[in-house]
Amino acid sequence: MGRIRVLLAEDHEAILVQVRTVLDEEFDIVGTANNGRDALGEVRRLDPDVLVLDISMPIVNGLQTARELKSAQSRTKVIFLTVHEDPDFVAAAFSAGASAYVVKSDVTTDLVPAIRNALEGRKYISQAISS
Repeated sequence: MGRIRVLLAEDHEAILVQVRTVLDEEFDIVGTANNGRDALGEVRRLDPDVLVLDISMPIVNGLQTARELKSAQSRTKVIFLTVHEDPDFVAAAFSAGASAYVVKSDVTTDLVPAIRNALEGRKYISQAISS
C-alpha cells in the first residue's frame, strides 16, 4: 500500500499551513477545500483515504459534509479538526460519521494518531476532551 492520501478541508489558511506541516512527512496531501461543498466534490474526485474536516465552514458546514459522505457510503474516513470542545459537538460529529475528533489546540500531538486509529477502525478523541 502506498502513502495514505489525505484531503484537507479548512477555511483558515494559517491552520492549513500548520496541518500540512504536521502531516507532510508521513502522508500524501492530495488537495484542499475551503468549504464543505468543495470538500464533497474533492472527495468524489480524489477518493482520499482520509478527510480532515473543520466543523465551522462556509456554504456547507463540516457536520453536514460528513452526513452526506456517510449517506453516500464513502470509504473516506472523516476526522474532525475543530476548536469546538463541547461534548454535544463531539457526539454530533460521531453521529455524522466521524472516525476521530481532534481539537485544533492539540493538532501537533493528536492528528497523526487520530488518522492512524481511524484507518485501523478505531475511534479517536483528542486528549483535551477525553481527559
